[in-house]
Amino acid sequence: MRVVVALGGNALARRGEPMTAELLRENVVGTVKTLANLARQHELVISHGNGPQVGLLALQNLAYDKVPPYPLDILGAQTQGMIGYLLQEELSNELAGERDVHVLLTSTVVDPLDPAFRHPTKFIGPMYTRAEAEAKAAEFGWDIAADGQGFRRVVPSPDPTHVVQTPVVELLLGAGHIVVCAGGGGVPVQADGAGYHGVQAVVDKDLASAVLAQEIGADLLVILTDGDYVVEEWGTPSARNIRTASAAAISRLTFAPGSMGPKVEAGVRFARAGGRALIGPLERADDVLAGAVGTEIRPDFPPGIAYAED
Repeated sequence: MRVVVALGGNALARRGEPMTAELLRENVVGTVKTLANLARQHELVISHGNGPQVGLLALQNLAYDKVPPYPLDILGAQTQGMIGYLLQEELSNELAGERDVHVLLTSTVVDPLDPAFRHPTKFIGPMYTRAEAEAKAAEFGWDIAADGQGFRRVVPSPDPTHVVQTPVVELLLGAGHIVVCAGGGGVPVQADGAGYHGVQAVVDKDLASAVLAQEIGADLLVILTDGDYVVEEWGTPSARNIRTASAAAISRLTFAPGSMGPKVEAGVRFARAGGRALIGPLERADDVLAGAVGTEIRPDFPPGIAYAED
């Protein structure tokens, strides 16, 4: 089976943790242990988020004022190498030579006229108090938004339309290799008559993973996060855990745009293209695949939605 696994931010950085290289590696080591069984049994592509890391790099750039700060597309490429290197090394160590793991720097085509450029929503960087965030916004011209109990910088997140290096991913899979790619959603680029050119944004990695999964003909898209289920009416007394849903039924519900919303949208898009999508907890990846936990989005499901409590 050909599987695309999209790793959520909790695979790389826990909320409230300092974003040190040591903790990044420690989190990756724990993550690859849950991926090893998948890697042994299936054709596997791994994507990952980069929100905390690209935001940290942007802050570090601002600390050296002798040159203009590097733009987001270059910082996004840096995070692909940084995080991809750790995933490659630690998963290779975990597999002890059973499979080769390759990191591929990928670009994702977006529309430069996408309205997302006028309405930033993608969280990057560390968490701040309201006062800290407002001070950063005033100093650097950032957009900020509430994220749970704190505030973070937000940047444009345009819709992905195509992963440029898809043919290379297919070649590597066909040769029996595991591929780490589309990190941070891929470097956002626009296409014109002169080729591709980077744009200032961070693409949502779940939506980019859904595009990639469609383009390589994957059977399954697995979005690993920190929740056991997609929750209808999350945070209310009426909250219910969704076990199974059709793409049409779940798309009529509303989910938080900065967290679960893109994951559900990615699952819906992939299911509408004929695949199956699973959304569930990283630490129970095997159970997610076995259907013991997590939410499945299917192309069609006559009851519409089934709940875990039923």
